[in-house]
Amino acid sequence: MLKTPVIIVNYKTYSASIGKRALELTKTIERKGKKNWAVCPQASDIRMLSENTDVPLLAQHIDAVDPGSNTGHILLETVKRAGAQGTLINHSERRLKLSAIEKIVRRCHEKDLETIICANNPEVAASAAALDPGFVAYEPPELIGGDISVSSAKPDVVEEAVEKVKNVNPEVKVLCGAGVKNGEDVKAALELGTEGVLLASGLVKSEKKEEVIHDLESEL
Repeated sequence: MLKTPVIIVNYKTYSASIGKRALELTKTIERKGKKNWAVCPQASDIRMLSENTDVPLLAQHIDAVDPGSNTGHILLETVKRAGAQGTLINHSERRLKLSAIEKIVRRCHEKDLETIICANNPEVAASAAALDPGFVAYEPPELIGGDISVSSAKPDVVEEAVEKVKNVNPEVKVLCGAGVKNGEDVKAALELGTEGVLLASGLVKSEKKEEVIHDLESEL
């Protein structure tokens, strides 16, 4: 699955990271990135990126459904066949009930897909770890998309999240996100015990993407 320490870029639905722009950005990451990267494109872009790059791909979301009559849902089998190697689960912009999270993790285990459960506080992170995902990503919602990184604004809480996750399941890896934008943020996150970062606008919205890529991985 994903090698650590890892930098994961969530493309969300930004106009700078959909369609051909998603492919261009992913190729830039592949060309300029020397460390471990993964990206989370729109579901409709996964196959295009899989066929044209070797960067690990994660779905932004899948639904807790089996193949069948589920119009409008995102099916695990569909994103896997398109080339996704895993998925985000319960992002703050796509919250799920615990029963749905549990089913998605179980189905991902059955289909050999990586799982990253997002958590908005240390207690939720601990609960997520009990479901045996590959990763738990701690992201305070109020810092997402902002200029201050979680590793700078809430270092004690990041350490608490890491501790709670490891106490529940030491095999689960911890990421942190929200406001991550440069190498110093990545360095701080790793020093707090995480094994990588999850970011979006810090790279996707940058006008100097190659410089940001170099900066982000400079402290890995």
